[in-house]
Order: sequence, then C-alpha cells, then structure tokens
Amino acid sequence: QVQLVESGGGLVQTGGSLRLSCAASGSIFSVNNMGWYRQAPGKQRELVATITRDDLTNYADSVKGRFTISRDNAKNTVALQMNSLKPEDTAVYYCSAIVQASRYNYPGRYWGQGTQVTVAS
Repeated sequence: QVQLVESGGGLVQTGGSLRLSCAASGSIFSVNNMGWYRQAPGKQRELVATITRDDLTNYADSVKGRFTISRDNAKNTVALQMNSLKPEDTAVYYCSAIVQASRYNYPGRYWGQGTQVTVAS
C-alpha cells in the first residue's frame, strides 16, 4: 500500500507565497514522475507541475515563473513553492506520483487526499 500525504495549504493574500509538501510512504520500490494537480470548484482537475527523477520539470502556462516544483529522491518527497499567488490559484491541490510498489509490480499512479489553497483578493 502506498500513501501520499500533502501538507502546507492554507489562506494567503494576493501576492503571497505558500509551500506545499508531499511525502510518499508505504510499500515503495521506486518513485518515478511526481507532480501537483489542482481542482477549482466547478472545474476539472488540471496539471500544475510535474518533475521526473532526473529533475526535468513541466509547468502549466498559468504558473510558469511563479511556481517551482522540486523533489528529494532519497526521501520520496515533492514540494511546490508558490509565489505571487493570485485568486485564480484558489483550488484543492493534489499530489500525484507514479510508484512501483515492488520489482514484481507494474508502476501505478497514486494520489494524495488534497490540500486547500485559498488566495484572498
């Protein structure tokens, strides 16, 4: 069983910063791509940023230059530093990871429970 646990959400004013963290734990052989997604009320879940084991990153156009994703392979963690936050960044943010539970298993995608980020105007 693999668990992803997020932390760091909250309420912030426009222009402020927040840092989200996510830790993968449980039965883990390897963690491949990790990423952050978000879902605002009434909208579909969308990609925010992803990062490979080799630290190759990909960002949604809406967050480029403001958000930075990073990971620690030794600790199986991923973080999202969010700066210059805007009201439109308000959403539930989900951590996701492609995890291989053992050398005998195919990799699967796992999700965290989500953490609320609210940016007040």
